Amino acid sequence: MGKTVAQKIFDAHLVDQPAEGVNVIRLDRVFCHEITTPIAINDLVERGKDRVFDPTKIKAVIDHVTPAKDSKTAEQGKTLRDWARRHNIKDFFDIGANGVCHAIFPEKGFVRPGFTVIMGDSHTCTHGAFGAFAAGVGTTDLEVGILKGVCTMRTPDTIKINVTGKLPEGVYAKDLILAIIKKLTVNGATDKVIEFAGPVIADMSMESRMTLCNMAIEAGGTCGICYPDMTTVNYLWPFIQDEFASKEEALKEYSRFLPDEDANYVQVIDFDVCDMEPMVTVNYKPDQVKTVREMEGTPVNQVYIGSCTNGRIEDLRIAASILKGKKISPNIRAIVSPATPKIYRQALEEGIIAIFMDAGFCVTNPTCGACLGMSNGVLANGEVCASTTNRNFNGRMGKGGMVHLMSPATAAATSITGVITNSPLFKK
Repeated sequence: MGKTVAQKIFDAHLVDQPAEGVNVIRLDRVFCHEITTPIAINDLVERGKDRVFDPTKIKAVIDHVTPAKDSKTAEQGKTLRDWARRHNIKDFFDIGANGVCHAIFPEKGFVRPGFTVIMGDSHTCTHGAFGAFAAGVGTTDLEVGILKGVCTMRTPDTIKINVTGKLPEGVYAKDLILAIIKKLTVNGATDKVIEFAGPVIADMSMESRMTLCNMAIEAGGTCGICYPDMTTVNYLWPFIQDEFASKEEALKEYSRFLPDEDANYVQVIDFDVCDMEPMVTVNYKPDQVKTVREMEGTPVNQVYIGSCTNGRIEDLRIAASILKGKKISPNIRAIVSPATPKIYRQALEEGIIAIFMDAGFCVTNPTCGACLGMSNGVLANGEVCASTTNRNFNGRMGKGGMVHLMSPATAAATSITGVITNSPLFKK
């Protein structure tokens, strides 16, 4: 029987199998941020195990509340900062150099096809866009990963989603993943890997693939995976060019992690996108999704563009193309947070930041803060936000607040009208 991508990666990293279906796998990367890692650090210190397995394979960032908003968040940052210095973790991104973890780590070339990655963050699945196995874990697994460089995982089943057709103009990866989550439901991929395949995925940029994989967790998935191809190699080439004689050699190496033709899937779904429309969430679950057309006219109080889902330069360019020469509605406030300093600088150089500011947006430093209601865009009770983030749980962006998830194009159009609106880029 052939093997899936995840099975091939597990085989290549297997250290032990203490029980049937239970795998101890070697880790290529352990990612850390200041909200979940300090708990693991403090526990390791208390246990007399303040060590790291390999400082070159641990990457850390302060990204959720940045700069710190109070003494508690300052203490969290200090714990991570002191730990990184104590253990000579060179790839630590502090205030000023920091960005949203799932944007800055790929941007730095830290993820490669076939890698195993863990982090104390549910959206670690983003990195599967590179053909890696990347999973969010709890504190205990994070501690073991930091200390020993291994993690225990059950052998995951895999769902394959073949995306066919052609995305209509003005319909994006965010719309696609919302439609897929609606079909799967929030529990449909629990404890499973989702392989995103087909010509539509093959035509996507790495940024769009990261958007897809980022929200695999919203369907319960352990990880979303895209197949490594020349798009992957081109993105990584500045970081891997000394390792391979040519891009073709790199692709040949990475292709060994592609699934076998006779790989076993628990479910195969064919998903045609030819008639897809822009999508938006309703209520408080990521699988509660309607077309934007069905929700048009719904008032909002805030528009937010950013996050590990849609804060990359591709996203900002799309939004700016709609906002250029326009003003936001006087009835709302609007916030944009470029996901990394590199993206911020690029947006500055391309005039994108000026477009946002001229439209009336507040431009913030790179941060995760608003997405989970910690800083830089928290909602008041009863307020509604049109957001490019990834989670619309009750109170997610602030107690009593409502979040409607959508693409940057829809968010930009909504900021102009003050109500949920299809963007002019969408041609019905």
